[in-house]
Amino acid sequence: MVRMMTQEQCPHRNNVQSTEKPQVYKVGIYGWRKRCLYFFVLLLMILIVVNLALTIWILKVMNFTIDGMGHLRITERGLKLEGDSEFLQPLYAKEIQSRPGSPLFLQSSKNVSVNILNEKKQLVSQLVAGSHGVHASGKMLEVKSSAGKLLFSADDHEVVVGAERLRVMGAEGAVFSNSVETPHVRAEPFKELRLESPTRSLYMEAPKGVKIEADAGDFQATCRSDLRLESKDGEISLDARKIKLLRLPEGKASPSGTRQTVFEVCVCPNGKLFLSQAGTGSTCQISSNLCL
Repeated sequence: MVRMMTQEQCPHRNNVQSTEKPQVYKVGIYGWRKRCLYFFVLLLMILIVVNLALTIWILKVMNFTIDGMGHLRITERGLKLEGDSEFLQPLYAKEIQSRPGSPLFLQSSKNVSVNILNEKKQLVSQLVAGSHGVHASGKMLEVKSSAGKLLFSADDHEVVVGAERLRVMGAEGAVFSNSVETPHVRAEPFKELRLESPTRSLYMEAPKGVKIEADAGDFQATCRSDLRLESKDGEISLDARKIKLLRLPEGKASPSGTRQTVFEVCVCPNGKLFLSQAGTGSTCQISSNLCL
């Protein structure tokens, strides 16, 4: 009985299998996922085009070329800048020069500093130009002309002025706290020369002599106390057509009991002066041997 049922069922199962179609599984992105993918691909292409356009625009504006960028050019000797340049950080260069025929300007809102370092990175010379002035520090300062002649130099030991003439234009003249050594002191034409020490002494010394000349005017020596002319080993010569001794005191006769020794001034033919004790008459002839 069971067997008969099985045989009867077999034709029915075959009919069911024959009527069913085979199932096909599709592989891919469909629907809203596909639309999102296309959208992102389109957005990426737009970004690439915009980025490429901005890159080309930047290259055009900045003037990028094979030789450099903008006003910056790369040459065999280094970098070449045209126009105004601004440096926000320190600049290290071996040489800075302008174009031929054009000046070089260095401008800063605070100061411009030039520092010179040695091999040990120690500061040896410095030049600072700021709002308070120009400050320079170093072992020596030299100023030379275009021909190479020394005009001015200064170091720890001395200050040398190599110009032919040193002119002081101040109304108060030049003030020296210590001694001054010079071979020639001369005023300008039609100007007065004054050597003055308001509160102390004024000394003029020279091993071979001091010569004071006034070719077109007078020479005056004025003092409040004594005026002393002294020559230790030589003589004092007064060479003039006239020699005047003004404001000499006039002597008065004194009582016989208070007589003092009186001398008279004698003049030799060569202009030499000497004193001789006065008498009733002239006693210069008695001491004439001093004129020899």
